[in-house]
Amino acid sequence: MPEPLIGLTTYLEPVARWGVWELPAALLPLGYPRLVQDCGALAALLPPDAPERAAAAVARLDGLLVAGGADVDPGLYGAERDVRTGPAATERDAWETALLRAALESGIPVLGICRGMQLLNVVLGGTLVQHVDGHAGPPGTAGVLGEHTVRPVPGTRYASIAPEECAVPTYHHQAVDRPAPGLVVSAHAADGTVEAVEVPGDPWVLGVQWHPEMGTDQRVMRALVAACTARTAGNRPPAPTPAPAAAAAPAHATAHARGALR
Repeated sequence: MPEPLIGLTTYLEPVARWGVWELPAALLPLGYPRLVQDCGALAALLPPDAPERAAAAVARLDGLLVAGGADVDPGLYGAERDVRTGPAATERDAWETALLRAALESGIPVLGICRGMQLLNVVLGGTLVQHVDGHAGPPGTAGVLGEHTVRPVPGTRYASIAPEECAVPTYHHQAVDRPAPGLVVSAHAADGTVEAVEVPGDPWVLGVQWHPEMGTDQRVMRALVAACTARTAGNRPPAPTPAPAAAAAPAHATAHARGALR
């Protein structure tokens, strides 16, 4: 069976440097595609594009991963901007919103990571807390991940993937406030912060607040790949039924047929 193709959203940066060049770039930390590849799928980057092209992009995918990054624009969930909220990523918000809607409509599996989980909640009608303390790296550091324990909610999809409490790599300052209608909270941090949300049943939709691409636990990604594989197999037309074996032909007839093929 072919490896599933999973689309990954990207950052859009005004300047990135490689070699002697400093140019605008659509990019993604290597941990994301490497995790997808290591878990048995193909990774395709989806840089911001016109929202009306999202459905065509999703139609070519077996799954969608919405990556972490900039804060979601609070205007999308009807809130005033907190002074601690980062600059708007307007093109990403519009493109990833359209991708999520198209993916949910088509039924392909979806995984949201950090910002991706928050945007999933907003797209479905939920809200965010614009600042929480204690979920980034060690105090006084920048660009260093923290770590804390998450507790699964029994009976949820996430609990079936990781049934025990476990430590996860984390770096964020925003979180789910009011979960969207239709989303179920499936994990919490010790302080009560929502750490995972999901759509129960079908389609397969999960959001996690932490960064599995920065750790060693592959269970969440392997579950996404398995869901993509199962859905792809279910959408394939059934294999043709083999024709009944023909009765053995007389030896003289077989010899005649072989002569005709020469």
